[in-house]
Amino acid sequence: MSELLVNPWFLGFAYGFPLITVLMTVGGLATWFERRFAGRMQNRVGPSFVGPFGILQVLADGIKMMQKEDIVPRDADKFLFNLAPILPVFLVLASAATIPFTGYWDDTGQWQSWLMVADLDIGILWVLALAGLMVFPIWMAGWASNNKYTLLAGMRGVAQGVSYEIPLVMAALVPVVATGTLSLSGIVAWQAENGWLVWRFPIVGALAFILFFLSSLAEANRIPFDIPEAESELIGGVIVEYTGLKGGMFLMAEYMHTAVAAALAVTLFLGGSHMPGLSFHWALGPIWFVLKSGALFVLIYWIRWSWFRFRADQLMELCWVLFVPGSLILVMLTAVQVWVETLL
Repeated sequence: MSELLVNPWFLGFAYGFPLITVLMTVGGLATWFERRFAGRMQNRVGPSFVGPFGILQVLADGIKMMQKEDIVPRDADKFLFNLAPILPVFLVLASAATIPFTGYWDDTGQWQSWLMVADLDIGILWVLALAGLMVFPIWMAGWASNNKYTLLAGMRGVAQGVSYEIPLVMAALVPVVATGTLSLSGIVAWQAENGWLVWRFPIVGALAFILFFLSSLAEANRIPFDIPEAESELIGGVIVEYTGLKGGMFLMAEYMHTAVAAALAVTLFLGGSHMPGLSFHWALGPIWFVLKSGALFVLIYWIRWSWFRFRADQLMELCWVLFVPGSLILVMLTAVQVWVETLL
């Protein structure tokens, strides 16, 4: 029995199945939350008739999508057209595998991260590599649909994804340089022992957090960075030709990507499940993690329903003129600060 409990395949299934269930549930409930949140901000009703507070609207929408006819355009590349909706969901679920959702102080006074599918030594590279692959299903959907609007949306999506991946990676390198590890659990442990990065490196850490957060919005195609889905110009972006569950999978992947981006920002810059000055049982860790991630999750939707989207040229100018040089400067300043601390 003890060998089974330490078997990586068993642990991967034991943690992975609940994680997939939770993320899929969050992806569904986020549609209800956004509509209620937007209704509150814009003095509208939002979902309110199906179930208490309209909570069963998610179930009704799912049943409706399952009843929709599965239509594939006549001249579409059918293989890529059918494969494109699956890849974003897979990539988002796989990127969450290395995020530690709780932790505890062991008997030796060391912080031990726990409740993760896989504790990789290169966890941050794993997450960023999968995030970089998100441009492929967007391009596949745009190309395979054989529609000029989806093709243009796919080209915009690739340009945006490739561009903002650079400041996203550079901002994520700030905690890597500061802590000296590529492991997400190692980064959380360092912050538990030395302080959260946003105040341990008060200026550089805070700026890197803001840059990472904004670049994550661009990666998730959230306003003001949702140029690939500009309804006034491109109808519905790359999902114009998708019906039923295939279109719903794109939307669910976007919501799950938003949740994972918030969780990753908390892990890298806000100490993960750690709370300063508190010695708590490991079971309380997920509560702190969910509270911090939930705050960023709400902030994302607050921004989404408060700002207008950028034009395509403004989007690229913001990235290459401000974000990319700024991220390089932050990495260099972090390296200098770490070097100075080693001399003191």
